[in-house]
Amino acid sequence: MSIISIQSSVAYGHVGNSAAVFPMQRLGFEVWPVNTVHFSNHTGYGEWRGPILGEGDVREVLLGVEERGAFSGCAAVLSGYMGDASLGETITDTARRVRSENGSALYCCDPVMGDVGRGFFVRPGIPEFMREVAVPQADIITPNQFELEYLTGVKIRSLDDALRAAEAARGLGPELVLLTSLSRTDAPEGTIEMLAVSGTGAWLVGTPELPVSVNGAGDATAALFLAHNLLGGSPAGALSKTAATVFSMLERTSREKSREILLVAAQKDIAEPDERFPVKRVR
Repeated sequence: MSIISIQSSVAYGHVGNSAAVFPMQRLGFEVWPVNTVHFSNHTGYGEWRGPILGEGDVREVLLGVEERGAFSGCAAVLSGYMGDASLGETITDTARRVRSENGSALYCCDPVMGDVGRGFFVRPGIPEFMREVAVPQADIITPNQFELEYLTGVKIRSLDDALRAAEAARGLGPELVLLTSLSRTDAPEGTIEMLAVSGTGAWLVGTPELPVSVNGAGDATAALFLAHNLLGGSPAGALSKTAATVFSMLERTSREKSREILLVAAQKDIAEPDERFPVKRVR
């Protein structure tokens, strides 16, 4: 199976496509990365170099892929950080064209907009585009807590709040919602959780909260969750494998005090995740 991944890219480190492509390849997918920027490193360092690719450049790359007759064999389109709202139409149009060639293809939208404590960190127009255009067209979305609250207007303090917000997000269009970082007042202390909600149920998994803060973890999480769903797993199974891999990657990263996710070093945990965290059905 093949996946088109439209995201940012860096030469040094792992964010955007540089975090998403390898996990999907390690799980056996042919991945066609389409980069929206190509920076030396992620912007969290404060300094970086490299080009931002214009909407026309990205569209030309996608057109070239389409001209190879590749869209009919594409199982999914994955999008992440957009950079500019003008690029959004190119991404959603690509998803529509892929679906016209392959009716079973999925569009997975990681609605990258901001985070708790940071607020929005994207350009004006992108949050509105995500809520009004991209998310309604998606089959799967993978927001963090800040993003889910923005999309739905539901403030999340408890598990019930999170379930209500996920259902409100599903009401916008997507069948499956993965809340990638649930922090709630009624959770066990020292735990960070992920919640997957579909029309068939809702499932929760918790892992120990680690003393690590790195860019790109959300990009890898979205890629892993999409890949495991495409491999025929249930939402609960995809959630279990994703949580196991992400925790293993972050545990290694924290242990070695790395500023970048140790993605390649954790490749065994991508291919054969040790599902040590129980997934609980909560609806």
